[in-house]
Amino acid sequence: MLQLDAVQTLALAGLALFLGYGLCRVIPVLGRYNLPPPVIGGLVFALAAWIAHARGASLFVLDTGLQSPLMIAFFTTIGFNASVWLLRISGRQVMLFLLLASVFAVAQNLLGMAVATGFGLHPLFGVLAGSTTLTGGPATGLAFAPLFERAGVAGAESIAVASAMAGIVCGGLIGGPVATLLIRRFNLTSIRPDDHRAPADSATLPAASEAEREYSALKSIVVILVAMWLGAWVSKAISATGITLPAYVGAMLVGALVRNLDDRTRLIGLSVPTTELIGNVCLSLFLAVALMNLKLWELAGLALPLLVNLGLQALLVTAFCALVFRAMGRDYDAAVMGGGFIGFMLGTTANAMAVMRTLVERYGAAPRAFLVAPLVGAFFIDFTNALIITGFINLWPH
Repeated sequence: MLQLDAVQTLALAGLALFLGYGLCRVIPVLGRYNLPPPVIGGLVFALAAWIAHARGASLFVLDTGLQSPLMIAFFTTIGFNASVWLLRISGRQVMLFLLLASVFAVAQNLLGMAVATGFGLHPLFGVLAGSTTLTGGPATGLAFAPLFERAGVAGAESIAVASAMAGIVCGGLIGGPVATLLIRRFNLTSIRPDDHRAPADSATLPAASEAEREYSALKSIVVILVAMWLGAWVSKAISATGITLPAYVGAMLVGALVRNLDDRTRLIGLSVPTTELIGNVCLSLFLAVALMNLKLWELAGLALPLLVNLGLQALLVTAFCALVFRAMGRDYDAAVMGGGFIGFMLGTTANAMAVMRTLVERYGAAPRAFLVAPLVGAFFIDFTNALIITGFINLWPH
């Protein structure tokens, strides 16, 4: 049995991460449904540990001391992305789409709690298998797992990963067909039907020198660390009021404050692409460590409740998509947004983008959809969803 310290655990997580990338390349279906490589690689190690456990052995013991800092660093960068200026770009549409997503996140939790009660499980099991993992994805599920454990949901980390992974696959499967049905049913067309290209991920910028890139990365790392430091005080102050919340909330709030002050003053000159890159690296390593440390045998007996919940959640989001379509304008862009809505309400923003890219490659450009859906799915829903989950945990007696 391997007894690993924190650095060795992180090194093993790196190997698991690249194993995941390799598997996504050689098994096309994994990439087609945007399954995260760190989750795939980490699950391979978790499955190996499960097999060893079934035979009465143990493969490794991990030191997960760096898992929490990596998680907090990632959510801090999410805070840096929450720009009020971005929210105003397409004000009414973004706010309406965010409102719809937030309302649906509450509905996900209520449905999940009903399913949990029907199976005789802890009601907060339904919140964990609801917006925590479906809207939030694996990162949010794992971040909140300790709070659900303390509230009485045993095996919360394993449940979070199973629910999130199933949601990603389901969202990738049904988002495109539902949007296609709307497009065909109402005979919708793109304002630029001959433009079958999805918008570029980022604008073309002049190449920075090596010194400039190094300075930008160093500045971003220091600002993230300072936000995490101040955020720990904010979280401690909030917790002192008796409110239960995950460790990252304070840092995420500080990150949002720093970003919006910097937008006004340009005092720091934050590079959003650089902070996103650092955040994505932290997220990948955090997920790999968390997944390797999963005890999958704790899921025994929960497969049926999870499948029933996912099936009902899929029906609910499909029905809700009709409301999204109507509220967002009943046009082609609204139909594409509906497909993206399903993608990130059952999985991740990457899922939503993949669904929408497939649609525009076939039917033509949808510029409004590619402005609104990523802003809400990648940034703002994380804030409202964290409040929703925290509210359910704190309002439910434990």
